[in-house]
Amino acid sequence: QVQLVESGGGLVQPGESLRLSCAASGIILRCYAAGWYRPAPGKEREVVAGITNGGIATYLDSVKGRFTISRDKAKNTLSLQMNSLRPEDTAVYYCNYGARYRDPSYSWGQGTQVTVSS
Repeated sequence: QVQLVESGGGLVQPGESLRLSCAASGIILRCYAAGWYRPAPGKEREVVAGITNGGIATYLDSVKGRFTISRDKAKNTLSLQMNSLRPEDTAVYYCNYGARYRDPSYSWGQGTQVTVSS
C-alpha cells in the first residue's frame, strides 16, 4: 500500500519561496507520472504541476515561471519549488502518482498547508 507524505509548507510573505517535498512509501511504478495538486472551485483538486515519466513538466498557467516540479525516481521523491509566492497560491498542496498525472492512482495524503500573507 502506497502512502504519500507531503511536507515543506508554511506561512510566508508575498514574494518569498517554499520547497515542497513528497515522500512515498510502498512501490511506485517508475513509469508513472507525478503531480502536485490543490483544491479548486468546482472540482476536488486541480493539477498545479505535473511531470511525465519522460520528465516533461506542465504547469497551471498561474504558476508558470514561478514553480518548478522535479522528481527522483530512485528515491521515490517529488518536489515543488515555489518562488515569488502570491496570496492566491494559498492552499493545501497534495502530491500523487499515476499512469497520467491527471488521473492520480493513490489515496491522498494529508497535504501540506501553504499560506502566503503579509
